[in-house]
Amino acid sequence: MNPSMAFATVLIDELVRHGVRDIVLAPGSRSAPLAYAALEAEKAGRLRLHVRIDERSAGFLALGMAKIRRIPVPIITTSGTAVANLHPAVLEAHHAHVPMLVLSADRPPEMRAVGANQTTDQVKIFGNSTRWFYEFGVPERRAGQQDWWRSIVGRALAEATGIPAGDAGPVHLNIPLRAPLVPDVDSEGWPEDLSGLPRGESWLNIRQVDSHRAVAAGPGIAPVPRTLVVLGDLPEPSMAAEVAELADAAGWPVIAEPFGQYHRGRVTPHGALILRATEWLERNRPERVLVAGRTTLDREVGKLLRHPDVSVEVVTAGTSWAGSSHHTRRVHAWEDIERSRTAVASCADRAWSARWRRASTALSEAATPLIEGSWPSGMTVARTVVHNLPDGSAIVIGPSNIVRDLDLARNPNRIAREVVSVANRGLAGIDGMVSTAAGVALSRPERPTYALMGDLTFLHDGNALLIGPDNDKPDLTIVVLNDDGGGIFSTLEPGQDHLTDSFERIFGTPTGANLELVCRARSTQYELITDRDTLADRIANPSKGVRVLEVRIERSAERPLHERLAEVARHALAELD
Repeated sequence: MNPSMAFATVLIDELVRHGVRDIVLAPGSRSAPLAYAALEAEKAGRLRLHVRIDERSAGFLALGMAKIRRIPVPIITTSGTAVANLHPAVLEAHHAHVPMLVLSADRPPEMRAVGANQTTDQVKIFGNSTRWFYEFGVPERRAGQQDWWRSIVGRALAEATGIPAGDAGPVHLNIPLRAPLVPDVDSEGWPEDLSGLPRGESWLNIRQVDSHRAVAAGPGIAPVPRTLVVLGDLPEPSMAAEVAELADAAGWPVIAEPFGQYHRGRVTPHGALILRATEWLERNRPERVLVAGRTTLDREVGKLLRHPDVSVEVVTAGTSWAGSSHHTRRVHAWEDIERSRTAVASCADRAWSARWRRASTALSEAATPLIEGSWPSGMTVARTVVHNLPDGSAIVIGPSNIVRDLDLARNPNRIAREVVSVANRGLAGIDGMVSTAAGVALSRPERPTYALMGDLTFLHDGNALLIGPDNDKPDLTIVVLNDDGGGIFSTLEPGQDHLTDSFERIFGTPTGANLELVCRARSTQYELITDRDTLADRIANPSKGVRVLEVRIERSAERPLHERLAEVARHALAELD
């Protein structure tokens, strides 16, 4: 066995011992030893190997799988631009606290800085976006290396999952390898036994690493009667339930962005619309806003958090937290949720909380006819999709208009229990959304998975549909709202009437893409949906494999609908109380 293959065999073996069950590979020459070792582990039934031809798609596939399981899915790449193409996924994992492990092959030192093919400086290529970086020495033919190799694997997984520091995120291991890079024809013995510890034990037991946090558990969350709880995007979907249950015990109203996994009945329906009724909100303003997760969707939330008479407190599970426009007065460790249940029980101002419930009911009655009557629109499509999701399913939500439409239009009480809702809100970009959704689907193959996104987001990651015949295929239904361009900008400042002359050229950016042909070229099921009932039926009855459902909407109708909805909200609450 040559040194490169010995190293790769030990590396993959130790990853499996730590619980890794999936690996994503973007093929290349320098990374060949890792690819061969991963293939052998798959043949032995120890893991699943997912091969992708596009490194960017490979990165987001791994990210999507880790979002649910919270175990890193290593990504193997060759050297050069292959590594650079992982940067978008690494950035998203960094900001969203998703565990990730990049295994980048590299040229040995003697081949660097001499113009060797596919060679660049890969040392800390991702800058400050990784939790940890380590470069191995070049494997050599001698005994006494595997303890070092195995120990580094354990440390890397601990750093990626946040066990030492509390914040999960990406870790980069750079691996210089010398030829030969393929298994030997005449296999020669290795100077030492490479089988590792007995009984499948890992070299480093990372469960025994002492955990410490920058945010220490304090006296708990105080029982402030007029507290509004705001739920954003959290690293683990189940974390939302803990916050929602605390609010329920206290009797506090909850406004939640459409992410997480929890009992939706605890959330104020159309909560985002309430914040647009500024006069009502001023009369019923909370004394304190308790924030959990990143709140990225609604500018009105930001305005409330900046109000001088509102105290802002944050609950965090790690060493960092969303800044809430630098108005945060207190930061609570996650342990404070559990220790505060008794202290805050039934502490809410009942009359004030009742007014929030009545406002939500009034808004639902006023807004529902407007939303339902706007088909086809982003709001009706989003609402139809989430209200017909089967129990136990997962939905991956794209960025820009669609997630905001969903935030405004959904009624949490009409969403099935145990639905898991996730998104890439670390940087909220359009990068890699199809791959992320495929990763989520592959991480929970026993249950249906859906994705909801716009046409530009879909087209940007079209290569994610290219899945070879020897790879596991996800069961994934992708709903694409096609408004032929950048619809989000029509609802923002560039969409104002006096700027219409420049809008299409630099913001609307229509492509005229035929999504049916895009799908056909990638052997993907496709259907154009023209009515709400058909869409509801397709969502309620998912099919096997990847299926794309296109719904075409008029981009020009989106801004007037948003404005009309805000006006309805103001009128509905004007005389309330």
